[in-house]
Amino acid sequence: MKEEIAAAVVFMSRLIRLNDCIPKEKAEEFSDHLTELLLEKFKNHWYAENPQKGQAYRCIRVTPVSPIDPLLNKAATLSGLNYSDLRLPTELTIWIDPQEVSCR
Repeated sequence: MKEEIAAAVVFMSRLIRLNDCIPKEKAEEFSDHLTELLLEKFKNHWYAENPQKGQAYRCIRVTPVSPIDPLLNKAATLSGLNYSDLRLPTELTIWIDPQEVSCR
């Protein structure tokens, strides 16, 4: 679980660093908080023997209809950032599953 979360967090931190308006220290703080939040959220929803079980629960999703992902928002707030500072794409989906992390 830790490896998959680390992969997703690396992807997110690289994505938010592209906009150059977030200082490196704040981006690192965001990554640390996101890691902690994901570990806590997934601890009872990780099924290595059946990776598709709980897949929707382990999804980070940003869409035009739901432009704010609650977990990303909480990590931003804990880091002293506004969610809008992240400048995420209009649509983003990251699935964090046992032995696989994918995005669209």
